[in-house]
Formats: sequence, structure tokens, C-alpha cells
Amino acid sequence: MNLHQFRFVQEAVRRNLNLTETAKALYTSQPGISKAILELEEELGVDIFARHGKRLKRVTEPGQQVLKSIEIIMREVGNLKRIGEEFSKQDAGTLSIATTHTQARYVLPAPVAQLRKRFPRVNVSLHQGTPEQVAQLLMEEAAEIGLATESLANFEELVTLPCYEWQHVAVFPAQHPLAQVDRPTLEQLANEPLISYHPSFTGRTKIDQAFALKRLKPNVVLEAIDSDVIKTYVRLGLGVGIVAEMAVRDDPAFTPGTGDLVWRPMGHLFGQNVARIAFKRGAYLRNFVYAFAESLSDRLSRNLIIRAMGSDAASYDM
Repeated sequence: MNLHQFRFVQEAVRRNLNLTETAKALYTSQPGISKAILELEEELGVDIFARHGKRLKRVTEPGQQVLKSIEIIMREVGNLKRIGEEFSKQDAGTLSIATTHTQARYVLPAPVAQLRKRFPRVNVSLHQGTPEQVAQLLMEEAAEIGLATESLANFEELVTLPCYEWQHVAVFPAQHPLAQVDRPTLEQLANEPLISYHPSFTGRTKIDQAFALKRLKPNVVLEAIDSDVIKTYVRLGLGVGIVAEMAVRDDPAFTPGTGDLVWRPMGHLFGQNVARIAFKRGAYLRNFVYAFAESLSDRLSRNLIIRAMGSDAASYDM
């Protein structure tokens, strides 16, 4: 048996047992993949896949156990490569970060700049997507560190730690009647056209739950994944925006007296949200990964992350 066979099996499962797509992803031939998998099955003495003709139909029960072992082996192969890179390059390389648009736009610029200043030979690759895509990138080892508010704690393959708390804010044109109200109510917001995040982004579930508990039906006229887009449509008069507080802190549009927008905190209605940092369980983390994590929050330290990575727990709370 060899690593090529393990990689073929692993990728076939990722591609929903489609060997044509597997071959494309691995830049090889479909017959070569089929042959390699059959040879591995013959050597192990078990069928990893159930077949219908030449097509793979499902993973067998012994195949599930084989997959778990392959996952561990391939993870450790990745760790060996990173260990070699760290000690040969001495804090040089690429830090791959998977995150959502809001985190990339409003939270990460300062920590990334700080990392580049401290480790000038480290390049940064940002992958933006939904929280589920962030988790997938971590599990596929396309990223070493993930940051998002939704969903990360739901994956057993990941170790997640709370990074910081934040709340939603309501955004109004400066002349809007609710701009004069310090603590708008849910009932008042339900009477307005609302502009907010797509349901899978930036704590949107908290917003929906708050209205549902009061048996109110919000009139969401526009959904977006970008806070700047939401603010743009608020400015055009399409409705009241609900965005993450990170999106308004340093925006000159909210400067009292000169800005054309006003924001009000909504923590009393929608509660607090927790942004979480995530790593693939069992992954080897290089020095600059720890340094970057520590720059994101004073709650995070190298020792805490090491303890978490060595624990069976999937997530930690504040």
C-alpha cells in the first residue's frame, strides 16, 4: 500500500464517489485510480467500496474504518511536511486563512499587517466563504486557521476557541425617525423594510430567532453577505440595515454631525455573538500560526491552543 492509494480513496469520497471528477482533481486517469483502489482492497482483504458494475455506489462498513485510518495517516503526512518547512525555512512560508467577508474586511487587516511586520517572510492567503466553506477548507487542509461566527463549533473534526464577542447594530439614514431613538424595539423594526445578511452569515440566525420568539415577521427586502453593500442600500433609502458592529466602528459615514448614517446597538434585542477561531484537529501548527492567533484576541495564547488541540473537546466557551 502507498500514499497514492490513500489519496485516491480519500479524494473519491470527497467527490461523492465520482471517479471522473476524482481523476480531474488529482490530474491523473480514471482507470489508474480504479486500479489503485482495487489493489489496495486486495491487499487489505476488504472492499472499501460497494460497486454496481464499475461504478462506486457507497462506502462499506469496513471501508468506513479504513477511511478513518487514511485520514489519520494523511493528516500526519501533512504535519511532517509542515514540520520540515518550519525548521528548514525558519518562520517563512504561507499562512492560509479561511474566513467570512465580514471578518476579512473589518477584523483581520490589523492582525495580518502585524503578522507581516513580525514575520516578513510569511505570505498570507485569504479564502473567503460561508462558515460551512470555512470549515470545509480547514478539514481539507486548504487552510490552517479559520475565523467565523456561525457553524464552526458544529464540526467534530475541528477544534474551536472563542475569539471575541460582538453585537449587531441597526443602521439608519440620519433623517430616519428611528435614528432619534436610543433603543429601538423589535416591533418598531418589524414595521420597517429591513436589509441584512444572508441567513448563513454573520449571526443572522440570532436575528431571525429574536423575531420568531416575539411572533413577529420581519420584512427583509434585501439580503447580502457584504456589510458595505447593506450600508449602501440603507443610504439609498431601501430600508433599515442590520449589520455587525465591526462594520460601523471606523466608518466616517457615522461621524456625528457630518456623517449621513446613524447606528444604534442591538444587543438588547439580538443578544451577543461569539466569533470563533478554528483549527483542524491534530494539525501541526507553525510558530507564526500561534502568533497570528494570539494577535486576534487577548483570550488566546499558544499554551491554550496547544491544550485545546490535545483535548478531546471540540469547542471551548468564554
